[in-house]
Amino acid sequence: MEENNEKSLFGLSVDEQAKRFLKESARWGKFLSIVGFIVCILLVVAGIYFATVSSQFTNEFRRYGSNMPFEKLGAAIAIVYIVIAIIYFFPCLYLFKFSNHMSTAMASNDQAQMNEGFMHLKSMFKFVGIFTIIILCLYLLGLVAGLSSGGM
Repeated sequence: MEENNEKSLFGLSVDEQAKRFLKESARWGKFLSIVGFIVCILLVVAGIYFATVSSQFTNEFRRYGSNMPFEKLGAAIAIVYIVIAIIYFFPCLYLFKFSNHMSTAMASNDQAQMNEGFMHLKSMFKFVGIFTIIILCLYLLGLVAGLSSGGM
């Protein structure tokens, strides 16, 4: 009886249908994480591009007598894009690790690999959840600031 409890969680077990669902989830997770990594790379490249193009804009506008500091704008955009890429990288990494561990676990019936995969999936959801709370708080602060400045 005790051995049965170790193999199942609260009387639940991974049957063939659940195994198929986990395999498919791992495949989709790997696909989405790889696409996410590509998006991260594109964001970094776009940030670098904006930083270099903005300095060219500044030089061009100075020829016509304008003192607009496009370099600072380009640097700010580059920093924002790179920070977004760094933030987006971590959920993609956790999803990729989940996919790899879950694929290995399903192929070899390895409980340790399955547990490791679920740990990474939990980490991904935790990261996204905390980030969502932070963004919602920033929205709320922006709303409060906008309403209070509009009333003055």
